[in-house]
Amino acid sequence: MGELEDAVMTRVWKWNRPVTVREVLEDLQQERSIAYTTVMTVLDNLHQKGWVRREAEGRAYRYEAVSTRAAYAAALMNEAWSQSDNQAAALVAFFGMMSPEQREALRDAVRMVQGPETSTSENAPAETAVGESAGENAVHENPAAAKGRTGR
Repeated sequence: MGELEDAVMTRVWKWNRPVTVREVLEDLQQERSIAYTTVMTVLDNLHQKGWVRREAEGRAYRYEAVSTRAAYAAALMNEAWSQSDNQAAALVAFFGMMSPEQREALRDAVRMVQGPETSTSENAPAETAVGESAGENAVHENPAAAKGRTGR
């Protein structure tokens, strides 16, 4: 998404209800000068791209997000990760950039995906990979990742 598309989608996601071009326009105008037709075009583009659905209401449309911001972020991360020629090294670098709070959120997410029935031994690799020293743990488990990260 471009900057303006993101600004429009941010409002659609935040409001979490069908919105009109006028509503988005009035909110955007608090930050910048923008024309009604520009917002209408952006929402139409987002509709064409599949990010919003629309329903006619009189002579106008109401637009609603097709998915959540979290799903959009996940799709971006998946796309970037899948384009890496060394996915393990990409994960090591990504985990290394995370704050302790982000790593804790990742641990929580892994637990949610694995579910309560997963044994401790099955949790170990995922838990280790996102631990406080995620980069080091992942490097020990995958020497190729170490080579990709350090350039050795």
